[in-house]
Amino acid sequence: MRLFVQFLCLSFSTLLFAQKPSTANDIQQSLLHKSKMMQSSLVKNVAFTNIGPTVMSGRVADIAVNPENPIEFYVGYASGGLWYTKNNGTTFTPVLDNSPTQNIGDIAVDWNSGTIWVGTGEKNSSRSSYAGIGILKSTDKGKTWLNVGLTDSHHISRIIINPKNTNEVVVGVIGHLYSSNKERGIFKTTDGGKTWTKTLYINKDTGIIDVAFAPNNFNIMYAASWQRVRKAWNFDGDGSKSAIYKSTNAGKTWTKITKNNQFPTGDGVGRIGLAVFNENTVYALHDSQFRRPKKDDKASTDELTKEDFKTMSTEDFLSLSDKKIDNYLKNNGFQEKYSAKNVKQMVSVGTIKPIDLAKYLEDANAILFDTPVIGAEVFKTTDGGVSWNKTHTNYLNGVYSSYGYYFGEIRVDLQNENAIYVLGVPIIKSKDGGKTFTSISKENVHSDHQALWVNPKRSGHILNGNDGGLNLSYDDGDSWIKLNSPAVGQFYAIYADNQKEYKVYGGLQDNGVWVASHNAKTDKRWYQSGHNPYTSIMGGDGMQVQVDDRNPDIVYTGFQFGNYFRIDRKTEKNTYIQPKHILGETPYRFNWQTPILLSKHNQDILYLGGNKLHRSLNKGDDWETISDDLTTGGKKGNVAYGTLTTIAESPFQFGLLYTGSDDGYINRTKNGGGTWTRISNNLPQNLWVSRVVASQFKKERVYATLNGYRFDDFTPYVYVSDDYGQTWQNISNNLPVAAVNVIREDTDNENLLYLGTDNGVYVSFNRGKSWDAFVKNLPNVAVHDLVIQPTAKHLILGTHGRSLYKATIAPLQKMTQEILKKPVHIFELEDIQKRNNWGTSRSQWSEAFEPEISIPFYVNSAKKVTVKIFSEDVQVHTFSINADKGFNEAFYDVSFSKKGLKDYEKANKEVVIDKAKNDVYYLPKGKYVVKIGEATSNLHVK
Repeated sequence: MRLFVQFLCLSFSTLLFAQKPSTANDIQQSLLHKSKMMQSSLVKNVAFTNIGPTVMSGRVADIAVNPENPIEFYVGYASGGLWYTKNNGTTFTPVLDNSPTQNIGDIAVDWNSGTIWVGTGEKNSSRSSYAGIGILKSTDKGKTWLNVGLTDSHHISRIIINPKNTNEVVVGVIGHLYSSNKERGIFKTTDGGKTWTKTLYINKDTGIIDVAFAPNNFNIMYAASWQRVRKAWNFDGDGSKSAIYKSTNAGKTWTKITKNNQFPTGDGVGRIGLAVFNENTVYALHDSQFRRPKKDDKASTDELTKEDFKTMSTEDFLSLSDKKIDNYLKNNGFQEKYSAKNVKQMVSVGTIKPIDLAKYLEDANAILFDTPVIGAEVFKTTDGGVSWNKTHTNYLNGVYSSYGYYFGEIRVDLQNENAIYVLGVPIIKSKDGGKTFTSISKENVHSDHQALWVNPKRSGHILNGNDGGLNLSYDDGDSWIKLNSPAVGQFYAIYADNQKEYKVYGGLQDNGVWVASHNAKTDKRWYQSGHNPYTSIMGGDGMQVQVDDRNPDIVYTGFQFGNYFRIDRKTEKNTYIQPKHILGETPYRFNWQTPILLSKHNQDILYLGGNKLHRSLNKGDDWETISDDLTTGGKKGNVAYGTLTTIAESPFQFGLLYTGSDDGYINRTKNGGGTWTRISNNLPQNLWVSRVVASQFKKERVYATLNGYRFDDFTPYVYVSDDYGQTWQNISNNLPVAAVNVIREDTDNENLLYLGTDNGVYVSFNRGKSWDAFVKNLPNVAVHDLVIQPTAKHLILGTHGRSLYKATIAPLQKMTQEILKKPVHIFELEDIQKRNNWGTSRSQWSEAFEPEISIPFYVNSAKKVTVKIFSEDVQVHTFSINADKGFNEAFYDVSFSKKGLKDYEKANKEVVIDKAKNDVYYLPKGKYVVKIGEATSNLHVK
């Protein structure tokens, strides 16, 4: 297979540059720009409805509980905003929706004054930890928010408030995730955030991950620094600058207290969490990246391991018994075509080397989980940091796995110095000061624990936040109650099938893949039936979904790093279908979010992207590789890189395919992979290709979006080509600064485009010349994916923090340039079915049912409009509303006005109109006309 790299003659010069992080000023100006866009948007009245799910929840960042009234608390979700409850989690109210971001690192509340502080930007440093915009403050319980500074911090780890002075606040800032910056360290204000003083700074790559003070003495504080650098291809979460510091003057000055005193030092020191019991007694949870001592395991087993083959000579390999080799092949999942006999033949003639039997097993997951580090370890000081002692002698296996950077929280019960809690993959507790531990993870508690509140006045009362939401316990973790009513799911990808009552599918961060009917109710009624409307069909980190148009029971989906399955939902059979390299070939690289695509030309044909593009002609049972490496070739690191991220197929021609990669390559083939042409040389280089879309309206047209998130570059990169990618046009135009995740063409209107970014969703009526923001019922949240259900004419948003939203787009599809020039236009109205229950209630204790129809219309300027409803020449109702420029909806209860009823009965003497039980007279069956100005539309009461 050949890759033809054509240096095409393009309409503008090649853009080769090193990515620069977006500046705080650019972001702040952009937020102002977006605010103005929202106010003037032509679509600000297009209403979105959240359709859940809620059952699996999303990642919790922090919890703040009123110690005097612990049924009142706030929960901050990593990318899902701030939620408030005053009834112990029975219900929650979002209180950050009117702010410019939903991304949270830490929260703190002064319960005496009600002042809320939100440190924006998650602290966990994961692949989807979104940056923030500084410190937000509210003095009216979240009704309004003020940004009080630290706007270039990106990620804030901790906020502590002086219990005796609400204006004295100390903040730990971890800083940028993918770039160096100076606004990191410890900052202090004594005037409620009007001014800030940086009191501790280590360097541009080292920030503060935790700060805690002695419960009865705000002057005594401890802080943990963390040296960490993340790139798209590598995460280095340890370094010699990671340490513990102490302040004796409320954070004004700091002294390093981890040197020559038994606490680890050096390049292997990772993330550190702190729990302060009193002025002198402190626990520290350390993610040790120092390697474990090697030990000889051969005494316990004679089986071969992949490590054996890394240094084995050809002669030694050929002398091995066939039985030992066959056992190795079978135990490690080699394809059935490999046996000791033919593998020995391959080695003897030089087709492969013994080391290839080790390389065959190595992929992104192996690199992630095979790292033999010490991992989680707990230290304690009882003399204020003069000396430290490790509390346990054994390894805390499984607490951190190999990604301790994702955790780092430890708590101590203020009623019992020896009662501590360690948060990791499981949550474990100790009652003997960390000598021994037991797990308190239970069957209804998700793994990966991020936050914990321990009641300072009642032992055993704990509130736990994890990747699956919130859990409450009153018996120290022996049993838990799940408090997952907020819709805060973090979707990576979504899909809608083609059934009449279509289903929505989606893959979520650490919560698998779920499916439900698009009109599923997400209230608490399912507790009565025992059946949640959403059904889990896959575990792990849920990824992309494709559904066979011929049989909706056949679903293709999977989890991270390309582990995909073909699921037959009717028979409940799951078939693993990941392509496998051949022995001796370099292992394929698969992105965390590996792309898949079912061909619209033939639903037996499935595409899957690694670093090469693979095609199956029989639903994934067998694969052929139809390209060479379509990336830059990868980079050395511990994160899979140099991988495909998006695949597109032209609906006009089988074999006209496009791919995009995480390192900036877009490639095209016109002959099913026979030859490939790189078409991204004139686009900004090295950026993540978040989407490539082959147009369904013009064969030569293709759209591409690039994403600079992994360089802290939040510029919106959006392009279109009308010549198969030979030349590109930038169509980002008036978009605010926010990395772009997805672009979609409308299914009916060629000029209508939808765009999902890390801070909202937009629409264009002119193929990208200008954009308008969707606003109504939508917080400023990351939108990872968009799908359009063409029959229902619904737009569905997959957000990474607030689950799924749905809106009707039928009127937007009709908003042509001709209509936009009209003074007023009424869009087609849906028919309404006459019901006997109009105006009646089920009992005296329930409200009467009142029908309602939406009257969608457009006006070319803000004005007060009068809506008139006619039955032939009789005006049966009229009402007025204030309309904004653009799309509007008027809601009508299908009733007569007093005068309208009188005129109708006069003109239709044979018709008897009965009064409903709510004393309202409703229209009888028939055809009506709705009129606004000179515009009209038909209404049918059937």
